[in-house]
Amino acid sequence: MLTALTLALSACGGSVTSMVTGATQPGLRIIAPSVAGGGYDLTARSVSRAWAAQGVAVDDVLVLPGSGGVVGLGRLAAERGNEHLLLMMGLGLVGALATIPSEYTLDDVTPIARLVTEPEVVLVPAASPLRTLDDLVARWRADDDLRFGGGSATGGPDGLFRTRLARAIGVDPDATGYRVFDGGGELLPALLTGEVDVATTGVSEYLDQLASGTVRALAVSSDDAVAGVDAPTLREEGVDLVFDNWRGLMAPPGLPPDRVRTLIRQVGELVASDDWARLTERNGWQNALLTGDDFRAFLRDQADMVAATLDPAA
Repeated sequence: MLTALTLALSACGGSVTSMVTGATQPGLRIIAPSVAGGGYDLTARSVSRAWAAQGVAVDDVLVLPGSGGVVGLGRLAAERGNEHLLLMMGLGLVGALATIPSEYTLDDVTPIARLVTEPEVVLVPAASPLRTLDDLVARWRADDDLRFGGGSATGGPDGLFRTRLARAIGVDPDATGYRVFDGGGELLPALLTGEVDVATTGVSEYLDQLASGTVRALAVSSDDAVAGVDAPTLREEGVDLVFDNWRGLMAPPGLPPDRVRTLIRQVGELVASDDWARLTERNGWQNALLTGDDFRAFLRDQADMVAATLDPAA
């Protein structure tokens, strides 16, 4: 009976009180270091829902934006030994650390797992004269007034993707401007009002607008077509580029090894669940589980990729 009650309370996302001792067992808190409704927030809340269905309590998602995730990393690093706190992070934070001064690095916290990858998409308003990727390439090569926008800084996934796309088609990425918006919530109005001509951004934040026809996708950056997005891949259009954003979880420093193993096990069970499969499909994500040393090595590789993209001569 105690087990059933515990699971029921956990599924509601709240802390669990033991009927034997009266002690409250805290649930997890997940820091989403972006604005509400942004990619980190969406992923954190998806994790919370899927974990709750498995009986893993998540008390709340703490939205803590600032400096591309650097503020959230600082909060996590300061919570040494806190076994109930996680940070949702991804390529955006790796890029931010390459461009923004920070007291902490990813080496100061505990890597748990990469969860998913997500392709980028090249978006234009529905009424844009740019109907195909070829149209965009032709204008980009001829017109340095073309205005781009993204929901992350130049070192974040949207900015990195634009830079790598420019180089892939033989265009100087610095010849056209790139305006930074704080997530998809600010980028969308700028795209629809003509403040920017083209957006490079993650797929998941725009699936509703794509379905309604408000915006149009010229291409996606994945290896394969994305369900629900009527657009070719870059390679199908003759551009040799595949680019993925990704998201994962970090924990504070100083955790006991058995707690790290427990968190990794719970993430593995999450990713294998039917609830998670439905959420990933709905959001255009691909499962991409990496844990332990494999995830740590991946983080180093991503830092090298960011550095090479931002300064190819280095």
